[in-house]
Amino acid sequence: MYSEEESDLNDVLPQDVGSLFSDTYTEESRYEFCGHRLLITQHYGCHLGVAAPVWDAALNLCSYFEKQKVNFKGKNIIELGAGTGIVGILLSLLGGNVTLTDLPHTLPQIEKNASANVPNGHPLKVCALSWGLDQTKFPQDYDFVIGADIVYLKETYDHLLQTLQHLCCPRTTIFLSSKMRTEHGTVDFFQDVLPKHFNVALVQRNVEDNINIYSVSQYQN
Repeated sequence: MYSEEESDLNDVLPQDVGSLFSDTYTEESRYEFCGHRLLITQHYGCHLGVAAPVWDAALNLCSYFEKQKVNFKGKNIIELGAGTGIVGILLSLLGGNVTLTDLPHTLPQIEKNASANVPNGHPLKVCALSWGLDQTKFPQDYDFVIGADIVYLKETYDHLLQTLQHLCCPRTTIFLSSKMRTEHGTVDFFQDVLPKHFNVALVQRNVEDNINIYSVSQYQN
């Protein structure tokens, strides 16, 4: 998903966040959405890189689901690039059958946060998924595909599209929340690339944080 380009974070993310990964430390943060209190641990350091923090795009997406009262109960959901797992964990607590995915080295952080927040008995899985490589190991019948701040590296966009196309069926809704980084091709991806393959609708714009949330679905014949 992030591939070897993770090694040079200054080419991926704005320079003002590069210092996040220069030291190794752990931070616990508390959030509340939809009546659920979440304790999320973030393991900062070069090992996890961009997967370590809770990004604002994830918080915006959680807030959007809270405001819109989206019904996830009994729905099959997969999150791509889960990072800390905060969005998928919330959807599990809201009754969804959630699969959290990311690259293999990020899974221990996701598993720790899932164990700390999701009671036993909730249908929650944590799995490795490398876009464009092993998406065919996953079903094609998800009700929702979720992603927060996963569109920032041009080299991954074709792989992301392949993965989205595999995971989606006619009833699938994709929610993508993203910081709109023009310099990394994020705007082009949502305005020019994704609409060639999917129906794309902007459902929320946070001007202050420059974060957009899109609802994406298959074109209907």
